[in-house]
Formats: sequence, C-alpha cells, structure tokens
Amino acid sequence: MTHYKNYYEQTADLPQIPNTWKYIKLSFVINVARGGSPRPIQNYITTNADGYNWIKIGDTNIHSKYITSTKGKISKNGLYKTRLVHHGDFLLTNSMSFGHPYILKIEGCIHDGWLVLSDIFNIYDKDFIYYLLSSPYIYKSFCSSVGGSVVKNLNSEKVLNTIIPLLSLSEQNKISRKIEEIFNQL
Repeated sequence: MTHYKNYYEQTADLPQIPNTWKYIKLSFVINVARGGSPRPIQNYITTNADGYNWIKIGDTNIHSKYITSTKGKISKNGLYKTRLVHHGDFLLTNSMSFGHPYILKIEGCIHDGWLVLSDIFNIYDKDFIYYLLSSPYIYKSFCSSVGGSVVKNLNSEKVLNTIIPLLSLSEQNKISRKIEEIFNQL
C-alpha cells in the first residue's frame, strides 16, 4: 500500500480516516466496464440449457449482497453483443436505482444497465468493497455525479473518479467481520 500516494489530502468533504489509510481514485485499483444489450433482445432469449444466464436487475433483491440465479438465458449468439461476467465479480446498477452493488455467485451476461467492477491488484476484501460501495458516503458521491433528466444514469467514468479509502487487507477483514457481526445482531 505504500506505493500509493494519498490522492486527496484530508478535507471537509471526505470522511476522516486513520493516518495509515490513503485516499485514492477508484480507477487506480478497480476496472469498470459496462454491460451490453443484444437487440432486439427477444431474438436472443432462449430456454436451451447451453444458454448463458441473462442477469437482469429484476433478478436481484435490494437487501441481498449476492446474485445467485436468473430467470432467463440468452443464446450463444447473444454473447457477442453483451458482456460475460464471472463468479466473484462485482456488479453495480447504473440506471434507475443506480449505485446498488452485488457480488456474483453465478456466471452470466449483463445488459447495459449494469457495470462490472474488477479488483485489478486483488487488494480488496470482497466483503469490505461490498460494504464500501453500499455506504452512504459512496452513494452520495454517485448521486452528485449522475446524469440524465428523467432516468438517472451512472456511467463508468463517474464511478472510476470516485474517491475511496485504501487500507490494509487485515484492517478490511476486521471491518467486514465487525459489520457482519452487528448485522447479525440486528
């Protein structure tokens, strides 16, 4: 972690963090890519067993951190017009109810209402990054950068410019365990 400079000095806009942590742009450590939608979609929906899971926002539960199943599949032909995502990837809704993160427990394809986030250097604990992306601080940051007059959209560039804390894996693990302990008590 020492090779990352503190991207932002402590200001009133950023939450106070310990001196051992750094503020960095999300783009320094995370890749973000947008999904794609084959059109017209009805030409690519399939019931064949060899189809790919078609992960829709409707397949999620806003109170869950995982996506474990889908209601539909798309054909192999649709794969070339969408984005393939894998078990363990992070998905982030980017329109309508933007900014909700999920961890994939399945493989599949995502439409353009999703962003997929990949930890470039494996420096984030999956649970910690989930709770970080779910935090009011990050949501407020997303809200200040969304575009669109009727339908609010969160694009990948805006997500990449988000300022996040970087801390050791052991501290991330402790924080994640404490959050889960508190949630279990609730």
